[in-house]
Amino acid sequence: MTIERWRRLTEWPTLAAAVVFLAAYSIQVIANLPESEGIWAEVLVWVAWAMFVVDYAGQLILAPDRGRWFVRNLHELAILALPALRPLRLLRLVTFLRVVHNKAGAALRGRLLLYVVGSAGMIVYCAALAVEDVEQNEPGSNIRSFGDAIWWALETITTVGYGDHYPVTIVGRFVAAGLMIAGIAVLGVVTASIAAWLVESVSQRTVAEVEAEMEAEVEEVEAEVEEIEETLESKVEALTEQVARLAAALEAAQEEREGTRRAGSP
Repeated sequence: MTIERWRRLTEWPTLAAAVVFLAAYSIQVIANLPESEGIWAEVLVWVAWAMFVVDYAGQLILAPDRGRWFVRNLHELAILALPALRPLRLLRLVTFLRVVHNKAGAALRGRLLLYVVGSAGMIVYCAALAVEDVEQNEPGSNIRSFGDAIWWALETITTVGYGDHYPVTIVGRFVAAGLMIAGIAVLGVVTASIAAWLVESVSQRTVAEVEAEMEAEVEEVEAEVEEIEETLESKVEALTEQVARLAAALEAAQEEREGTRRAGSP
């Protein structure tokens, strides 16, 4: 068993765990369930978390260089070690993004753009959940519903920031900071993709125009060459006829001269 094979085997199970985790956490937050009524959702969250732990442990065990893999994947360990901070549990959905990224890694630019937009949508949704979770029951908070939270997330990721809704808790502000950075990154990727598409379109159009002009010029030159060849052929034929007439006239003149010479001799 290699780490690559382990990742292929656990790819879809961890994706399913991420979806279950997100659904259970969404119900907990949006419905604002008390602990006594949301036990089933909490159980689903912990089951999904256990699957993430198994995936992490399997990769660590199968890694060729465990120390190096451990250092390079400290963020995954941090994600698994955050059971006390409920909003930050959403960082575990990085697993979902990793699976989607693997599917779109070698895709065309259009699919990449779709992947970025889809990831941005999930980031907005998760940030709204995290902020609502810590803000909805906080005294003095102005984010009391999921509608307020999703509106705040949209205006934050697009760097608009009207200021009508804002987090007042420390965790909420950490989420806001991450969302701002993600918004800049997403806008940069989308802008770069559109710019690359425009440049490519203009380049293809320019190449097509140049090829069309070259083909037209070649056809024009070929037509001129054919016209010159026809003209040369007609002139050669005319010269050939003139040479034939001159040769005939010379022969006739010589014959006449010889006849005259014979007649004048005694």
